[in-house]
Amino acid sequence: MSDKKKNGKALTACSHKNVKQERGYFVCQECGLISEDYVAFETSSPSNYFSDSRLEYERKIRTSNSKAIQDPKTKKRYNQINTLNKWFRDYQSSFSEQKKTIELLKGYGIGLNIDSVKYRKIKAKYLQYNKHHRQTYENMVIIFLAIIWMEIKETTNVRIEEFIKKTRELGHKINKKMLNNAMQKVKRTERRLMIAESASNLEEQIKNKIKILFQKDLNNILFKDVKQHFSNKIEYNKLKLDMQLKANKILDKITYEQIQSLNYKAFTAGLIYYIGQSLENRKIFTQSIVERTSRFSSTTIRKRYNVLKDILGDPQELDL
Repeated sequence: MSDKKKNGKALTACSHKNVKQERGYFVCQECGLISEDYVAFETSSPSNYFSDSRLEYERKIRTSNSKAIQDPKTKKRYNQINTLNKWFRDYQSSFSEQKKTIELLKGYGIGLNIDSVKYRKIKAKYLQYNKHHRQTYENMVIIFLAIIWMEIKETTNVRIEEFIKKTRELGHKINKKMLNNAMQKVKRTERRLMIAESASNLEEQIKNKIKILFQKDLNNILFKDVKQHFSNKIEYNKLKLDMQLKANKILDKITYEQIQSLNYKAFTAGLIYYIGQSLENRKIFTQSIVERTSRFSSTTIRKRYNVLKDILGDPQELDL
């Protein structure tokens, strides 16, 4: 208790004349008292750096930048940023920077098997990915390097660690995890595009089947069954050609999603009846005639007709 009283008296007796800055605080060197409860630079006088004229301010900035660039580490990063800034952000790039990277990798002995064919394949993959995934240029650099590695890994004796090391020497910030993630992204995109492409091919196949069946079923409706509506057979044949052209235009308007789950044969029967109802004389192609040639019931034909009516509207108001 007496020691505390002595220390308290010593602190009050000290005049705090010997004060120095230590670790951002003003500390009395005699008694150890912190004279201010905040860091020293907060109480220091403000710099007059921005009080100079604009020209003097810009000169100081240029001088500091020049000194920074002279430092080897700073200069290396500065060059990396300049290189990355040239990398393309849009899928309509000239691809010159990417081609330069491939040539530099070849200079390190990596990617020697990249010929003109493989180069075009790499370029096509990269442009395709970038078209569907607009990202920052640094991310796209990693995607590009991943595509290169995917193309050469099966035909080169270079290990992935060596590939990463050389790409770092070219100024690209990348590691094994980043490269693997980028390869997974590219593969997922390719799978999605393949699914979309296969769906497009399937749509074309279904529509072609409908067109062929439409022509076959329409030709099965003989002239003798509808002759009361025509003056001669030539007039009837001309009408059938017009109906086929109209069917092609209708199928162009219908999407794959609207027909993918339908029985295309029953749909064709409904299409004949629907187009028949769009004619000026709607009594030519009756449900009973379409039923007899397509071998589908009137109920099925009517259901498919209603499906088309929901998609395209009233046949009498059809605008192609």
